[in-house]
Amino acid sequence: MPVAIEYREESLRAALSGEIDHHSAKELRMQIDDAISRAVPQKLIMDFSAVTFMDSSGIGLIMGRYKQMAVYGGTLVISGLGPQQRKVMRLAGLDRLCVFEQAEETAEK
Repeated sequence: MPVAIEYREESLRAALSGEIDHHSAKELRMQIDDAISRAVPQKLIMDFSAVTFMDSSGIGLIMGRYKQMAVYGGTLVISGLGPQQRKVMRLAGLDRLCVFEQAEETAEK
């Protein structure tokens, strides 16, 4: 499960791709948390545009990054969700913890 991490203007963008499951989520957590601790961004943008499959590990990944950003006083933005992913995340209550944006909105910022 590759992740491309980019730091720009006090924001850290993690572009996820492929499948997010129990096995890949651990590596993603480590890579993203490492980037957060080094950059200490005000905003973390997790872009799901290229994610082809996600099980409940994806929700856990988001929850953990939300908590990590809260430690630093930052915010979490979730971008590029498909309709089904957005529905599942809303049912899980993630829309109360983080901002949901379309990928195009996030790319402009």
